[in-house]
Amino acid sequence: MAILPMKHISMIGLKKDRRAVLDVLQRCGTVQINDINRKDNAFYKYDVSSEKLLLEKQAAVVQEALEILDRHVPEKKPMLNVLNGKQELSRKRYEKLDGEQEEILETAKHIRELSDTISEYRAGMEKLQVQMDSLVPWSSLDLPLQFRGTKSVAAFIGSLTGEMSREELLASLFDRLPAVDAVHLEIVSSTREQVCIVLLCLRRDAGPVENALRSMGFAYPSASVPTLPIRQMQEWKEKKDRLEKARDTAEEEIRDLSGQRDSLKGMLDCYAIRKEKADVAGRLLQSRHAFFLEGYIPARKADTAAAILNEQFDLLVEYEDPSGDADVPILLENNKFAEPVEGVLRSFSLPGKGEIDPTFLMAIFYYILFGLMLSDAGYGLLMVLGCGFCLRKYKNMEPGMQKTLRMFFFCGISTTFWGAMFGSWFGDVTKIVSTTFFHRTVSVPPLWFEPVNDPMQMLVFSMAVGVLHLFTGLGAKLVQCIRAKQYKDAVYDVLFWYLLVGGLIVVLLSSSQFAGMFGLNFVLPSVVGKAAGSIAAVAGAGIILTAGRESRNWFKRILKGLYGLYNVTGYLSDILSYSRLLALGLATGVIATVINQMGAMFGDSVMGAVLFTVVFLIGHALNMAINLLGAYVHTNRLSFVEFFGKFYEGGGKEFTPFAVHTKYFEIKEET
Repeated sequence: MAILPMKHISMIGLKKDRRAVLDVLQRCGTVQINDINRKDNAFYKYDVSSEKLLLEKQAAVVQEALEILDRHVPEKKPMLNVLNGKQELSRKRYEKLDGEQEEILETAKHIRELSDTISEYRAGMEKLQVQMDSLVPWSSLDLPLQFRGTKSVAAFIGSLTGEMSREELLASLFDRLPAVDAVHLEIVSSTREQVCIVLLCLRRDAGPVENALRSMGFAYPSASVPTLPIRQMQEWKEKKDRLEKARDTAEEEIRDLSGQRDSLKGMLDCYAIRKEKADVAGRLLQSRHAFFLEGYIPARKADTAAAILNEQFDLLVEYEDPSGDADVPILLENNKFAEPVEGVLRSFSLPGKGEIDPTFLMAIFYYILFGLMLSDAGYGLLMVLGCGFCLRKYKNMEPGMQKTLRMFFFCGISTTFWGAMFGSWFGDVTKIVSTTFFHRTVSVPPLWFEPVNDPMQMLVFSMAVGVLHLFTGLGAKLVQCIRAKQYKDAVYDVLFWYLLVGGLIVVLLSSSQFAGMFGLNFVLPSVVGKAAGSIAAVAGAGIILTAGRESRNWFKRILKGLYGLYNVTGYLSDILSYSRLLALGLATGVIATVINQMGAMFGDSVMGAVLFTVVFLIGHALNMAINLLGAYVHTNRLSFVEFFGKFYEGGGKEFTPFAVHTKYFEIKEET
């Protein structure tokens, strides 16, 4: 509802108090400290790059240790843990953690070393397993793989690709060596991929035999070990078992250190606080004995902040209204009804200089439009109950999540209201259930009308809502012009458009043809239509004469005025955009009805009731999810394009106070 007024604050104090002053400011969290680029021979900036680099390195070590703990000892979290918010940490406990930095950092380094050791053990085990696997085909061999024979006998131990029998191998060998007949061949093992052999021949035939074997694809074993394969495999297995035991010991030690998880999280928050403090320290100016800072503070908090600082330190604090050309940060303040949509507004842009805070107006229409698009009372009740339960149970949740749930809570109320008005309760579930299982027709009548039976009435209503939405946007622009004392702009850019668009609408409502086309049960008197037409004509002429008023050349001014008048088609397009209220509302109801009819196809038996329940739960869950997303997207679209297009540009910078920003714990100040 309002943009909080800001004060420009300046402060000069003793250099020895700089860190303490920053600590107090950070704990107060009310001052945005600016980066001062002013050049001065007496003052200079403090170089914090090395301090920030050290903090980042230390934080990286602790973060890695936390990730290691999460891999080895996953933290058990409830299903809705995201709603729990941060744990509370007393200021006393935080200061104790801050003092235990060295010990916690050493613990983090030890966890990282244990993880590196485990990785080395695993790599060694994998290597040994590969080596053992390579010897499996040779496990029955009672000779070392390096054995090459005796003085008179040559031995060839190796493998050939493919699957062959002993006879096929000998036949292939003798085809290549017709002059050699003193050969002995044994198959050690055989698979489809390879056959492992031992071949003996006379030493004098070794050369020709080796050449023949190589031509057949012979290869010596990759694992050439000096002992028997089975004995080497046993040695490797024992070594692997030792590595596995050492790995288990290291993993157990990591599990024992999982109790330090909260300390590590707290230390990460400490580093985040220190880093932000270092960032701010780098924005200040300082001399040999003093420091200087400036920034912005909400006006209503300026006196309190100055009193706190003056009570503890010898310094000078001054605050004043910002200059007219200052880029003042924006801080919004709204009631609980409007505050939830601030996040949606921020996703577009904060108000720029001279603009009003549109949050309250946006919230009213946001909830109405969302409800019209989803428009099923059953879905709305689920949203209200679900969001209400979470808001009541999880009181410590993050502010952003809390605002989002409150927004959908109000959207759920609107959805329930419009669903009841249009008679949609999970589609027509009462009618389907009563007809299918109780053989009588019971339905919940709409409090107003059913859009499925009267889509034209829904279309007219949607456009009427659109006109009201657009005219509210024009009204906001009127307020901005009056606040800025731009009275001519208020008349030329707002009042003329009110008269033109409003007059044309009245002209249409006085036409019986228009009333018949859209099923209206009333027609305004023709005299009213003629008067409205005259007013619209005057307004149109006014737009032609004033839309190009910045041009001194009358010819250009008229051309720009005609182009400005052409923008009336833009209003028509904007109004037609609200037909999506009809489309999305019908989609929700029709799909819900189809789901109910699909469930009723299985009859009124017990199995039919079970299958109906399954189809009902799955179908409506999907329908609600899809159409809830559609309602959210299109409500944002109507707010950003149609509504904001009439008065709002944005471009404001958010107020970002120097405060305690943590990830894991909420530091509770002691009172």
